[in-house]
Amino acid sequence: MPAGSFRMIEDGQECSDVLTQLAASARALDRAGFKIIASGLCQCVLDEQAGRGDAAAERARLEKLFLSLA
Repeated sequence: MPAGSFRMIEDGQECSDVLTQLAASARALDRAGFKIIASGLCQCVLDEQAGRGDAAAERARLEKLFLSLA
């Protein structure tokens, strides 16, 4: 749980406000993870086009990781 959420609970904030904050934090983390993996996948495609030998295996690994986040 983000530190801000603990503070909200300690300050007596409404449960719905705390849950809204948690949901926003989770969405932000999801978006960051998807962006990182998408960037890695793009690099893998470029590496494959350039003939780098292990690029296909790396792409497959990132695709599996991406699907685990979905």
